[in-house]
Amino acid sequence: MPPTSYPELNQVLAQLVSRMAQVLGDELVGVYLQGSFALGGYDEHSDVDFVAIEQELAQDQVDRLQAMHDQVYQLASPWAQHLEGSYFPRHILRDGSWRGTDLWYLDHGARSLIRSNHCNTLLVRWIVREKGVALYGPPAKTLVDPVPQALLRAEMLDVLTDWGQAILDDPRPYNNRFYQSFIVLSYCRFLHDLHRGYPGSKRAGAEWAKSVLDPEWWDLIDRAWKGRPDPARQVREPADREDFARTLHFVAHIMEAAGGRQYDSR
Repeated sequence: MPPTSYPELNQVLAQLVSRMAQVLGDELVGVYLQGSFALGGYDEHSDVDFVAIEQELAQDQVDRLQAMHDQVYQLASPWAQHLEGSYFPRHILRDGSWRGTDLWYLDHGARSLIRSNHCNTLLVRWIVREKGVALYGPPAKTLVDPVPQALLRAEMLDVLTDWGQAILDDPRPYNNRFYQSFIVLSYCRFLHDLHRGYPGSKRAGAEWAKSVLDPEWWDLIDRAWKGRPDPARQVREPADREDFARTLHFVAHIMEAAGGRQYDSR
């Protein structure tokens, strides 16, 4: 089975994995799709999130990967500019106690790697293990230890609370069309995932939120979903003033709702 329903994206992914293998050789353990292309609910505007597993990158390998990602970025397909992912040493991916340490990371829309802990979470480990789409390598369950639901929920609640407080304390960095939509959809998904106890897609989160939240939020959620295309342009454009103010209220509302709920500790 092809990894996605988009033939052009499948060609980009084949190029990505082939070029990774040329750089890393036998030290490349596996490559897996995570995010929406693993969870479902993806479309032509979705990020293409991946995890590459290796033994341990040496500096010369990092240098060659930097050149490789620059070349992939220039492939004749818009999908090549939508890749996002991290390189996990095998032992770090397996053990969730390593979460939070920096990895080599390719940001969405970037053409070179940076050091970041963006993907080094229990959430990503759960998605890779339980839903990851193998592009190369063995079944992901052989490479990642199980993630207890109680720990996964605790991490979700921490992210929801900590990021929400940062947004409310200083909204200015988020006052653009991209982040305004992204925040609304993220907080729908946060509450949805806490309720279920495991991750779902932004689409699932938005649809669920509209089924359980007050109708006063429905139009904000709908506009956030329609605002997903062309993030590179939208991040440079100021958010609609009323929608941004309502988004801050929405974040506060979800934080209060999440903090007041009781969750199954299985």
